[in-house]
Amino acid sequence: MNPSLELQLQTLPSEPGVYRYYDKNENLLYVGKAKNLKKRVLSYFNKNLLGYRTKIMVGKINRLETTIVNSEYDALLLENNLIKEHQPFYNVMLKDDKTYPWICIKNEPFPRIFLTRTMIKDGSEYYGPYAKVRPAKILLDTIKHIYKLRTCNLNLAPNKIDEGKYKVCLEFHIKNCEGPCEALESKEEYDEKIDAIRGIIKGDFQKAKQYLINQMMKHASNLQFESAQIIKERINILEDYQVKHTVVNPNIDDVDVFGMTSDETAAYVNFFKIRNGNIIQSFTTEIKKILEESDEDILEEALIEIRQKFGSDSKEVLIPFHLTVEIPNVKLIVPKVGDKKRIVELSEKNAKEYRIEKLKQVQIVDPERHSNRIMAEMQKLLRMPVEPRHIEGFDNSNIQGTNPVSACVVFKDGKPSKADYRIFHPKTVEGPNDFATMEEVIYRRYKRLLDEGDALPQLILIDGGKGQLSSAVKSLKLLGLYGKITIVGIAKRLEEIFFPEDPIPLYLDKKSETLKILQRVRDEAHRFGVRHHRTRRTNSTIQSELELIPGVGGRTIELLLSRLKSVKRIKESSLETLEEILGKSKAKIVYDFFNKGPIKQ
Repeated sequence: MNPSLELQLQTLPSEPGVYRYYDKNENLLYVGKAKNLKKRVLSYFNKNLLGYRTKIMVGKINRLETTIVNSEYDALLLENNLIKEHQPFYNVMLKDDKTYPWICIKNEPFPRIFLTRTMIKDGSEYYGPYAKVRPAKILLDTIKHIYKLRTCNLNLAPNKIDEGKYKVCLEFHIKNCEGPCEALESKEEYDEKIDAIRGIIKGDFQKAKQYLINQMMKHASNLQFESAQIIKERINILEDYQVKHTVVNPNIDDVDVFGMTSDETAAYVNFFKIRNGNIIQSFTTEIKKILEESDEDILEEALIEIRQKFGSDSKEVLIPFHLTVEIPNVKLIVPKVGDKKRIVELSEKNAKEYRIEKLKQVQIVDPERHSNRIMAEMQKLLRMPVEPRHIEGFDNSNIQGTNPVSACVVFKDGKPSKADYRIFHPKTVEGPNDFATMEEVIYRRYKRLLDEGDALPQLILIDGGKGQLSSAVKSLKLLGLYGKITIVGIAKRLEEIFFPEDPIPLYLDKKSETLKILQRVRDEAHRFGVRHHRTRRTNSTIQSELELIPGVGGRTIELLLSRLKSVKRIKESSLETLEEILGKSKAKIVYDFFNKGPIKQ
């Protein structure tokens, strides 16, 4: 370690702040925040607490810088800004929002409303950004069905209209515009519509609904019933949109919601902006894990970044688990029951569905990365020192001890390697004894691999519970392999995962990819074993029937089966065919055994 770095570590302050790691070439490696700088930074140099990737980064640190701030929240903001500015190699970062669409209310007389991906600082109002363009288009289409707004880009300044510079266009004649260019609609009436539209975009439908009701009543009082009916249909469109987009109690107002799920390589965070019970913003993102970041650390970073991205100033934020950071004038709430709990669960569901969609895409586009992620997950869940790139699974098959076989299947990088499958016929076990059979087969398999110098697996999977697992462990101990290879048993009824010398089984999530791989290995071993057991049982039955023929021995039976393949074809063969295979004397014995009638020519 650099002596100056060692001295810095001894004099670190116990204050909230931000730390920055640099390598010997003065490249910024990592920016982090801490409630207590001394405790946090020193934890990186505790070898027992580090993961593999963190150890690599720590090995590159040549010096560090710290900045003290007033609170952990201030540290989080400073960290976020530094990450955006410098983009350190070992920091997680959210995707940029440069291409996200906004709804723009243009700063001009008789404002136009349209979608744009470019923000111009000319006093116009921008609402968004929208993570997907479709919800924004649906909202704009709904607004255009309700209100007649101009779409032209004419300069409708009062003096231009008064001078009669413009004439109404086709949009007026097809009743999509009220004709403000010829003063057929007043600025006050138009601005009233714009004010109601602002409410719709923000999730407040009351102003818009009241405006339309007033218009309907005005037409009705003037006996303009057709016009009143048109307005009523627009109210129905608005109410239909409101019903579809109200997902919680309308009394839940001005709330941000975050949901999250994660795996070994990435976290997936969903964000809802809720106004009047309506989700007016929805955004989900994938955050790659560079070091061994916790869910809490990632959600803290995402919470600040996403709220800034969407310009949210909500005073209440619903989250799935507690965070240590405190945000001034903002309540972080982990709801336990009710509508708020349900909306957090909906946010988490969106994050999970987004993860599944991404993983399917990765599996198609980048199968190696997909395999690496599953291997890393299996290593962690099964408490393994290395990734299980080579797995071998075992299963016994027999019926009341007859024709027993044991199957060994091999999976490499999570996929079956059928060329390496093996079948074992127990030699030292008599009768139906699964435990003794497993002990013999495991010993024979790995004794041979050791003798021949072949690669050993990182994981052995035994189909069965504690008894079969204990028998397999005995053989590994005899061979000196116990502790060098991870071995587990899987019991089918509850899909329990058993570890040697651990009485409490592991229960994996039913949707876990680790469990799916283990189930596939177990099922493949069972299928392979049953297939060979059936073949052996059939052959045994065939041979038993042929062995009843007096004067016919094993070599004759083998010769017949190798040429004619089945007892049925042997029975149906002519004497001449049998003579070609066995000679005259043996052929006549076999033919007479199956045929009591006259000889077929």
